[in-house]
Amino acid sequence: MNKIENVIIVRNKTRLEQLTERFNTQDQARFYIKQSQESFKLKKESKGGFGKSLKIAPHKNDSDFSQYEVEHRKFYDSLKQVQKEVEKRLKFKIIFQDFLPTYIFSANDLVIVIGQDGLVANTAKYVHNIPILAINPDSERYDGVLLPFRSDNFFTALDNVISGNYNFKMVTMAETVLNDGQKLLAFNDFFIGPSSHSSARYEITFQGKNENQSSSGIIVSTGAGSTGWLSSLFNMANSIHSTFHNTEKFPYQAIAMDEEKLVFVVREPFLSKSSQINIASGIIYPNDELVIESHMPKNGLIFSDGIQTDFLQFNSGAIATIKIANEKAKLVIG
Repeated sequence: MNKIENVIIVRNKTRLEQLTERFNTQDQARFYIKQSQESFKLKKESKGGFGKSLKIAPHKNDSDFSQYEVEHRKFYDSLKQVQKEVEKRLKFKIIFQDFLPTYIFSANDLVIVIGQDGLVANTAKYVHNIPILAINPDSERYDGVLLPFRSDNFFTALDNVISGNYNFKMVTMAETVLNDGQKLLAFNDFFIGPSSHSSARYEITFQGKNENQSSSGIIVSTGAGSTGWLSSLFNMANSIHSTFHNTEKFPYQAIAMDEEKLVFVVREPFLSKSSQINIASGIIYPNDELVIESHMPKNGLIFSDGIQTDFLQFNSGAIATIKIANEKAKLVIG
């Protein structure tokens, strides 16, 4: 086990910081939001509102904007506390999410993620099995499924990692490799399909069977992602089946994050003379591969974890092989 020598703190910009970048100052951002709300209210009132049965809720203007300020303040309070504790022990460096794809991590690094669950997912794809200690900066606002610690209670886990005696979970990730060698990892899920609302056209091959399909795309989910996008697909299918067959809904069971399997679901497969629907879902085990050949002349893509900047072009001629990744995410749990 490598000795921890440095801490890399990964963060994202707060919503207030993003608004300030957009409008140059906080005052201009506040003014824009206030004016937008008042303009919306006046427009609706001039057209008779939303109907007699629906009243327009009064806007709070400055207090509406305060949600960004409160969120910003809580984040920086947590960040300062994390920095204070870390610098007592080791050297540290702070990097923003945008720099993850180009930052070179060392095997002697410990990564501390402070932010939302999505930041943990995005970070895990770039750190190559380095331990990740994830901190929820605002437990009243964020669910924190992947954030087991707070800024006021992470110290013991930090000391445990530094000493090399800590508990962790190895999280299964998915991998896509194109026929030209390009590679993409997913912590939660892949989407394979069009960048617009047009139909995805492709040939799908799985466990020795193949067919041409037309659909709204394919979702490939890990265990970590099974409580998100994948669960909504099961909820939809469950509800449709219950409605039209008058049966009780079957409880959905999420996959454990460390389980060695992926699940794929074809969204809205269309049956026609040229497209089939027999391979609509499946479980990808360690020795399985899901192969998709694009028949989309343009606008085809594969993106991971809901982040459309993490994507591969997937147009005609591209062939994607999707399987369980060799790399795992090492999440510190104690």
